[in-house]
Amino acid sequence: MKTLYVRVVLTFLAVIVISLISSLLLALALFQNDLNDTGKNDMIVAGDRMKRVYEQTNPLDLDAFMNNMAELTSYTLQLYDRNGGANAYVPTKGEKAEEINPESVRKVLHGELYRSQRNDNGTFVGLPFSSGGKHYALFLHSSSKNEITIIRLLFTILFLMLAIGSLCILIAGRYLVKPLQAMTEATKRLAKGDFEVELKINRGDELGTLSRSINDMAREIKQMERMRQDFVSNVSHEFQSPLTSISGFAKALKDSNLAITEDDRAQYLDIIVTESDRLSRLSDNLLKLTSLESDHHPFETESFNLDEQIRRVIVACEPQWSAKNIRVDIESPSGASVSITADQDQLNQVWMNMLGNAIKFTPHAGQVLIAISRPDRHKIKVAISDSGIGIAPEDLISIFERFYKADKSRAEDRNGNGLGLAISHKIVALHGGSIEVSSMVGLGTTFTVTLPTTPLSDFV
Repeated sequence: MKTLYVRVVLTFLAVIVISLISSLLLALALFQNDLNDTGKNDMIVAGDRMKRVYEQTNPLDLDAFMNNMAELTSYTLQLYDRNGGANAYVPTKGEKAEEINPESVRKVLHGELYRSQRNDNGTFVGLPFSSGGKHYALFLHSSSKNEITIIRLLFTILFLMLAIGSLCILIAGRYLVKPLQAMTEATKRLAKGDFEVELKINRGDELGTLSRSINDMAREIKQMERMRQDFVSNVSHEFQSPLTSISGFAKALKDSNLAITEDDRAQYLDIIVTESDRLSRLSDNLLKLTSLESDHHPFETESFNLDEQIRRVIVACEPQWSAKNIRVDIESPSGASVSITADQDQLNQVWMNMLGNAIKFTPHAGQVLIAISRPDRHKIKVAISDSGIGIAPEDLISIFERFYKADKSRAEDRNGNGLGLAISHKIVALHGGSIEVSSMVGLGTTFTVTLPTTPLSDFV
């Protein structure tokens, strides 16, 4: 009983047995009267034929004739005379004829055709019968032999239906349970960390849908595991580089055997401070990204002027772009200021990341253009274009992934950690917006941020 296969088979067998027996009993109850009427009609027909045969043959021995008729028709016969005498003729040895109600006998002796009623014992009919100038009452009873044969036939049919049904259920149960066993084995492999699972169950029913869902789940878990491994590897790599520098220069400063000048000492300390800041930024960015991907990150919206916010970001980044003699321009719709309802602190980080990248990868005397436009009254577009080194086509599809850096980016930005664009992409997505990028190597890159004027939760 512990296996689903046994439970399915036993359940189906129980249902079949109960259904067959219930159907048989119900059918007998519904058609009992019809069966009795049919049996009585058959007995009346048989009695009329017996009378005609008797009249045509006129046998000398009435008892012998009745015995032969009883054996021939398989009906139990009873012959009553007017004096109350009765003779019984049974086709089966040991069978006993039921006594007939005297009132029923009287009616038949007076020439009436009689059919048994509910208060009579058994099912029978009575017919007037004459022999040698005497009048008799001939009664025909349904034979128990016929009833036993019918019962045996019904039970044989029931047994065959049960046997054939059981065999079919055994096969169908195996067909039903086998996919479940395969799915159970697949889930066990997934639980043990084996994600190379693929169920080959080509069915159009719910089990087929479930197997395809398990295959999809296995692929998703496999991809998530690969992402987790890549994430751990990238984090380890990003932490290892500054830690190696800090450890190496700290040991150099600690080693009294090395002749280190004051200038060298100051340089080593500057490197240690720089690498420590790099670790701090990496930790902050990781925490920021994790918080953004959780369901508990605070999202505080307010209405403010987007163009004013971007101008403040440009001013904050002036030391970087002025040091490289980069020209930074901003274009916004003429007339009224551009108002937006969003999380101001989060969007501020987006513009800092975007402008910082544009300045970082734009050569000396280059140009950065920030264009603000309104495609319709519900959307705002901010395009940040630079005249920098550009991004290779094969890198464009991956630049928003964690820790991803194109080769040229690594050469230009030793202190970057590849999280800025991932954070920006997540913040824009939380606002219901999107980021698109277009670039040509050596000519520059354009990031286009599209935002709703109000958050999706408040959008009407």
